[in-house]
Amino acid sequence: MNGIYYYLIAFVIIWMLVTIFHDKLSNHGFELNFPIIMWKTQKLKGLISKISNFSPTFWKWYMNVGIVVAFGAMILVTGSIISSIPSIFETPSVSILIPGVDIPGSQIYVPFIYGLIGLATVVIIHEFSHGIQSVCEKIPIKSMGLLLFFILPGAFVEPDEKSLKNSKNASKLRIYAAGSVANITLAVVALMLISLISIGIPHYFAEDGISIDRIVSDSPSEGILKEGMILQAIDNHKINDSESYVNIVKSFKPGDNVTVQTNQGSYSVVLSKNPNNDSVGFFGIQAAKHYVLLNDSLGPIPWILFELFELFNWVFILNLGIGLFNLLPLKPLDGGHMLETLLSYKFKEQLVKKFVNALSGVMAIIIVFSIIAGFL
Repeated sequence: MNGIYYYLIAFVIIWMLVTIFHDKLSNHGFELNFPIIMWKTQKLKGLISKISNFSPTFWKWYMNVGIVVAFGAMILVTGSIISSIPSIFETPSVSILIPGVDIPGSQIYVPFIYGLIGLATVVIIHEFSHGIQSVCEKIPIKSMGLLLFFILPGAFVEPDEKSLKNSKNASKLRIYAAGSVANITLAVVALMLISLISIGIPHYFAEDGISIDRIVSDSPSEGILKEGMILQAIDNHKINDSESYVNIVKSFKPGDNVTVQTNQGSYSVVLSKNPNNDSVGFFGIQAAKHYVLLNDSLGPIPWILFELFELFNWVFILNLGIGLFNLLPLKPLDGGHMLETLLSYKFKEQLVKKFVNALSGVMAIIIVFSIIAGFL
């Protein structure tokens, strides 16, 4: 079943329960404003204060470095999006990512469970980092807690706006940068763990061909091929490894009727146009390396390495991608606030606001156009 239906089912169930128990939930810190459910609590404030007070000097200098990293990342991601405009209909630079749902035009499919866990790490560490840095800068936290937007989980930290506005520019920059810098830091940690797992896998496993990891919805292979099949050859072109698989797949054109040989038999598939390149045939297969266990002395335990690899992979991708996106010079994103604060060192507030608002409008148009281009 397409992942979107799970979201719809969960949405109906959750909001039916919210409607039934509205009064009781309101007495426990819940605020219900469709399509958002917010849970506000004071307990998390205490946790943030403890983390912040553990070493205020560390957090301050960590974010001083973070400001430089954030502005460098802002320049890189903005330049990347602008430079991709000429090829926006072939490879859109921005797309919507929803765990478990095939998004038209998106080159990335986010698995349901790993995607939700990865997304939870993004929002929680992002918002908590804003809160930690706010406490370090002596900015009171007005409210904080967890939220549900339709069915997507999130977190929020709301510093006192008046205190934040009257604080020093350096403090503002550290607070605004904190969320994305924390996401980038977590992405680096996840990448290090992925590297360690990659080193460990060859000690327990040997590569043994290519297997079908996922069938794209409404693709030529749907209803014909199945997940878990091991690909042996395509039109008698033997598949030896991942490199040979890629070269074989790229050699076919839209409309070709090809025979796919698997460990479960041979199947005929008529290729369609590749969404990202009309001249290349499209199978609708997401393939992965197939491994066999070299030594079963530990039983099934070594297979956990692949689950951890997949989990940390999505923690890395989502934290890096969303963290960088949030640094775009676009209000209300943190990057827009950072640019506004930086320019206010040299220019008048009214002029800065006009410039940042105009830039935000241009960036918003590019992003929306890229998303629409993907759907088209």
